[in-house]
Amino acid sequence: MSVVARRNQRTGVLMALLVLFMVGLAYASVPLYRMFCQVTGFDGTTQRAEGKDAPGPVAGKSVSVRFDANTALTLPWKFQPERTTETVTIGERELAIFRAKNLSARPITGRATFNVSPTQAGKYFTKIQCFCFTEQTLKPGEEVRMPVIFYVDPKFAKDPDTADITEITLSYTFYPVDEAEGRS
Repeated sequence: MSVVARRNQRTGVLMALLVLFMVGLAYASVPLYRMFCQVTGFDGTTQRAEGKDAPGPVAGKSVSVRFDANTALTLPWKFQPERTTETVTIGERELAIFRAKNLSARPITGRATFNVSPTQAGKYFTKIQCFCFTEQTLKPGEEVRMPVIFYVDPKFAKDPDTADITEITLSYTFYPVDEAEGRS
């Protein structure tokens, strides 16, 4: 085999390895991005607490939390918070209740996505329990109360990037679960 043929073969093998690496990176990008957002709170991603306890209230430190509820146009549900705003003590365990009602004549399963704004508050907003962690199935006409147990981490009060924040918005959007996706 000539020198030129060996070079071409080596270049072909390197290009094939590069293509395989890029395909692997494309498949891994979504879970890696999700993990990055959960660790850093990037783009308003909230934290998830493993235990049932909050760190404890920080005396004299509070923030207003606004609750926002939306549904996709293809989901025939009425979805809203029981209270639209609440002043919470930083570090204290809090409870918010959302109501959902299936307005259709058939059972429907939905899944909620969530976001916190301003985005720099996301890494300090910690959920202990949330309806958004699992899919929700409502029977025809059924109405349910769905709790969110959360706290705002005490580090929120010490971060210079959050010093001017007086209100945090916790926003949910419910989407119908694709039936084909649920079977796989």
